[in-house]
Amino acid sequence: MYAKAYSAAVLGITAYLVEIEVYVENALPAFQVVGLPDGSVRESRDRVQAALKTAQLGLPHKKYTVNLAPADVRKEGSAFDLPIAIATQAALKELDATMLEKTAMIGELAFDGMVRPARGVLPIVVMLKNAGFERILLPAANASEAAVIEGIDILPVHTLSDCIEHLNGAQPLPPHRIDVQAVFEQGHLHPSVDLADVKGQAGVKRALEIAAAGGHNMIMVGPPGSGKTMLAKRLPTILPPLSIDEALETTTIHSVAGILPTGASLVTERPFRAPHHTISDAALVGGGVGTVRAGEITLAHHGVLFLDELPEFQRNVLEVLRQPLEDRCVRISRTKMSVEYPANVMLVCSMNPCPCGHFGSTIRECTCKPEHVAKYMARISGPLLDRIDLHVDVPAVAVHDISHAPAGESSVNIRKRVVAARKQQQVRFAGRKDVYKNADMTAQDVENLVRAEPLAMEILKRSMQKLSLSARAYGRILKVSRTIADLNGSEAVLAAHMAEAVNYRTLDRPYWNG
Repeated sequence: MYAKAYSAAVLGITAYLVEIEVYVENALPAFQVVGLPDGSVRESRDRVQAALKTAQLGLPHKKYTVNLAPADVRKEGSAFDLPIAIATQAALKELDATMLEKTAMIGELAFDGMVRPARGVLPIVVMLKNAGFERILLPAANASEAAVIEGIDILPVHTLSDCIEHLNGAQPLPPHRIDVQAVFEQGHLHPSVDLADVKGQAGVKRALEIAAAGGHNMIMVGPPGSGKTMLAKRLPTILPPLSIDEALETTTIHSVAGILPTGASLVTERPFRAPHHTISDAALVGGGVGTVRAGEITLAHHGVLFLDELPEFQRNVLEVLRQPLEDRCVRISRTKMSVEYPANVMLVCSMNPCPCGHFGSTIRECTCKPEHVAKYMARISGPLLDRIDLHVDVPAVAVHDISHAPAGESSVNIRKRVVAARKQQQVRFAGRKDVYKNADMTAQDVENLVRAEPLAMEILKRSMQKLSLSARAYGRILKVSRTIADLNGSEAVLAAHMAEAVNYRTLDRPYWNG
């Protein structure tokens, strides 16, 4: 006796079809799963048998061989439980096998027959729709996430019995639907924090606005308690709202990683990830032993990756960021597979200027020796700093300013200027994808796109010579100056715009190098 059901799995953030084949024969009782299953897949036999017994279906004493095709791709996770259980019932003629055509299933089974949620539902539904499937039976907790995709029926099941009764026609399940546009718009209404909460620091807020308008990387240097972390956490509130395509891609990543809240349908706010400085290089950019997982830089895709206390990170951890910051993706290669994860992020870092944190402060005296300051700053490599566009000093805030300074400008108002600048960039760079983040562009290409006045270019060339900047820094300063001009509504980059952009290369100066 033979039957086949359909399921799916995820490799990286891309889903692929898995055929669940079950062959039942009269032999010594056994339940074997083949097709390169990992431990959690092999254990499905115990969960399936217990769930079937709870549903009063049971399994006759026969030999059951379950094959997960394609057999040359390693299968991971517990989401194959439900299709395995259904396929065994079809093989035993307890179900009409024709009901399984154009139907896919995913879900983990509990011993009591409940169907538990699975990871990676969104990319799976997209793949199934493109493959011509008409419906998918999945855990009720994942229904809202899956219903974002139109053109395929989403049938939520709470228990194994619900699934069987639907397939038998005894109690058909109604498709689950949501208003995607309403969910998307609702998510932008109530930001939890606001840049107006930060007293003072007008210069840093200006830098944050420039960074948001151009998607530039940024590092803040200042003493403890000056508001660096508070400012960074409010950066997503002035970034342009996610587009529907960006929201779908971000939701896909979070779904695969298993961090999408239960019952959620879309990620509607830009991600903000702030890993601790003890993080490993594999956890930051992705990888791992055996199972390859997305790293923090991918989880921050379309958002902000914030590295607080930058010098405290291990040197090898920081250096692995160099390639993703240029290519906007992470490629992880193993002996039997290669996975690519997106990594289009804004890198925002913060650090103290010295070990005690008060070098250059006008409020508190620094107790560090010059050589200690130089050694501390040298923990951040030149190539990494070269990829950070804005170097911003964050001075300590006086007590009087904390209690008496007026409220700052709201995130809503700043975001309006940021969105207007981005719209200008979209018009100017029409047909060119991610111009500001294209590592393959030559300096001449950037010059042609930026359209700077002769005096502005003269300021840049003199700064290049005086600060001994790299060709990469040359292009990045041009891009920052173009962003500043867009915020000011100027068609050309003027001398003032270029001077401000050059001024954001603080850490390239000998003053900071000891």
